[in-house]
Amino acid sequence: MIHIDQVLLFPGSSLADVAAEAKVSQGLAYRYFANKEAIFHALFEQVVQTSLVGMSRILEMPGTPGERLDFLISGAWEGRREHPEFYQLMYQVLSDEATPDNLRELIGRQGQAYQDVMRQLIVEGQATGEVVGGDPDQMMIVVLACLDGLSRLALWDSERVKKHFPETEIILRIFKPDQK
Repeated sequence: MIHIDQVLLFPGSSLADVAAEAKVSQGLAYRYFANKEAIFHALFEQVVQTSLVGMSRILEMPGTPGERLDFLISGAWEGRREHPEFYQLMYQVLSDEATPDNLRELIGRQGQAYQDVMRQLIVEGQATGEVVGGDPDQMMIVVLACLDGLSRLALWDSERVKKHFPETEIILRIFKPDQK
């Protein structure tokens, strides 16, 4: 099985390099993929499709809307701690003019699904009193901006971000009603 990190061995690597790293024959690799970029796109598409399935499962999870919202945001926050390279890769894919339209659309659907789930959980959490009142769209934009900013900061100053990675609770506080 080939993993996405095997496709990105080093700049200038070939499909033969990827096949060797994945311990498959060159012939087998070329039978299914025209080049390294085709493997990359297939793997990236698989990761995004899996994420889309996961988004719908969050709404079906047991727990209160506030607990599921915490889970959703914590997963995204911790994902940036554990795999900042994936988010760097996603930014590259989205900004690369050579990215196929279907892959760009799939990434857009993933982002929209994340936003839809977050918004629904905010609204449901507000109804139960677990989430502070306010415009759910504004709250969602603040969280997305924090996630995006954290990802970009990790690209520019990765050592500092690794050393001082913010705790998830910091971002989750914006949703919590005042506890007086």
